[in-house]
Amino acid sequence: MGESFFVRMWPRLVRNEPAQVTELRRRNLAGLSGRVLEVGAGTGTNFALYPPEVTAVVALEPEAALRAEAATVADERIEVRPERLDEYAPAEPFDAVVFSLVLCSLPEPAGAVRQVRSLLRPDGELRFLEHVAARGGMLEGLQKAVDATTLWPRVFGNCHAHRDAVGLISGAGFAVTSVEDRMLAPAWVPIPTSPLVLGRAHG
Repeated sequence: MGESFFVRMWPRLVRNEPAQVTELRRRNLAGLSGRVLEVGAGTGTNFALYPPEVTAVVALEPEAALRAEAATVADERIEVRPERLDEYAPAEPFDAVVFSLVLCSLPEPAGAVRQVRSLLRPDGELRFLEHVAARGGMLEGLQKAVDATTLWPRVFGNCHAHRDAVGLISGAGFAVTSVEDRMLAPAWVPIPTSPLVLGRAHG
């Protein structure tokens, strides 16, 4: 029930995404060039935001309904593929990998980040825009509470609100070179996915 609900809900959510999030998506992709791997492409919300210097994008999206929507908005640079990250074996490394609001939902996030590092060329870059764990206060308690239940992850596509995205990335051996914390709502507003981080890292 949860997975099908999320698949039905997600396209509606991203079509009505706050302008603040769209701008963060744009900034996450700004300056990229060459070959890019996007992990968890969803409905292709990022596709129109890739700069012209990006020559090819491999967009992984294992969920069939979301992948079908993504394929309708992909241009000639973008190949939408059905594999999960742990199933994908490219013929050559990528110049960059992009995470956009996906690390919270991966079942084995530490392993996923390590694999991503192995898919980058030696001077490649990881770009990330992610929900993150709140630091103290009511919001951190709320995140831990919803993660501890089965309902929140089931309904919201395995989302774990209290996940340390930056710690996972640095723990996989990446050098995190840029981190910007943002809030979609004031800390006292009970939205578990309000804290976001926009960042860059090199392998």
